[in-house]
Amino acid sequence: MTTALPDRVEIDAACKLIDDNCQSIYTWRYERDRPQLVTLYEKAAHSQWVGSTDLDWSTDVDPESLVDLEAPNLRLMREVTRMPGSPIASWGDAELLTLDIEMFTALLSQFMHGEQGAMMTAAKIVDTVPWIDAKYYAATQTMDEARHTEVFARYIDEKVGEAYPMNPHLEAQITGLLEDGRWDIAYLGMQIVIESLALSAFGDMARRTEEPLLRKLLRYVMADEARHVAFGILSLGEYYEHLSSAELKDRQDFLLEHTLHARARSTTPEVWERLGVPIGDVAPFIAEAAASMDTSPFQGFQNGFFSKLVPNVKRLGLLDANDGYLRERWGAAGLLRFEFAEDTAADYDSYDAVAADRAGVEA
Repeated sequence: MTTALPDRVEIDAACKLIDDNCQSIYTWRYERDRPQLVTLYEKAAHSQWVGSTDLDWSTDVDPESLVDLEAPNLRLMREVTRMPGSPIASWGDAELLTLDIEMFTALLSQFMHGEQGAMMTAAKIVDTVPWIDAKYYAATQTMDEARHTEVFARYIDEKVGEAYPMNPHLEAQITGLLEDGRWDIAYLGMQIVIESLALSAFGDMARRTEEPLLRKLLRYVMADEARHVAFGILSLGEYYEHLSSAELKDRQDFLLEHTLHARARSTTPEVWERLGVPIGDVAPFIAEAAASMDTSPFQGFQNGFFSKLVPNVKRLGLLDANDGYLRERWGAAGLLRFEFAEDTAADYDSYDAVAADRAGVEA
C-alpha cells in the first residue's frame, strides 16, 4: 500500500522553507566560566512547567466575557461607527463585540506564531553561539518556546476559535533573523526586541483579563520570557565589548529599523477581511477618529515595550556607542524617558510566577 505525497500547494500551505546562512559551531570547551549564565541556566531548569498539567484546561471560557466594551480600542471603534460615511456606521454593540473577539483571537494567533519563531531562533542560537554556557541556556529556551507555542495553540483551538495566519510583518521579521549570517542578530532581534515586545504584550493582556486560565498561562509564559531577555543581555553585553565601531553601527541601525522605522502592525487587516470590511475603506476613518480623540489605544502597550527595550539596549552599550548615534535618534523620538527603567537582567525574578505558585503550595 502506498500513500501519495502531498502536492506543492499543500506543502506551501503547511510549511515555510528558510535558508539559515550561519555556520553551526561545535565547541570542545566545556568549562563553566560564565557564572551568570550558569545561574540563569539552573534557574531555567528548575522553572520548567508542563502545559497539560500545570494549567487547568477544564476551565470554561466564554469568549464574550473576555471583551471590555469600554476598552480604549472599542471606544475608538465606537467613534468610527458615528462618523458619516463610515463603512461600519450601521454597527452596534453586537458587531463591536464580534470585532473585539476577532481582534483578541488574531492577537493570540500572533503570539502562537511568534513563539514558534522564537523556538526556531533559540535552536539557531544553540547551533551558532560559541560558548557552552550559552548553548546550555539556549537549549532550555528552545523547550520554553515549544511549550509556549503548544499552550497558545491549544487555548485558541479549545477556547476561542479559528486561528489567524501569521502577520506578514512578524513573518518577515523572524525570517530575517533566521536567514541572517550573523549569530548575534538572532539574539538581538529575538531576545532583546521581540521578547521585550512579548513581555509588554503579555503583561498588557494579563492586566486586562480576569479569565483564570488565560491569566495563569500568561503569568507562566512571562516568567520564561523575562529570563530569555536576561539571557540576551548577558551574552550580547560580553560580545559587543569586542566589536568595531562599524559593527556596532550595524546593530544600532538594526534597532532603528525595528523600532522607529518599523511599519505599523496595529491595523490587523486580516480581522477586517474576515468580517467583510476592506481595510482600505475603514483605515482612514480609524485614523481620523484617533486624531479627533487625541489618543491612541496602543500608547500604553508601546510605552510598556520601550520601558523594557531602552534600558536593555543601554545595558548592552548600544545606546551610547558611536558618539551616541542611537541615543540621538531615540531621544528625538522621545524614547529616552525610559532610559532609567530597570533592565530585565536585573528584574526577571519579579516575573517568576512558577516559583511563587510552587512556594505557595509548599507553604
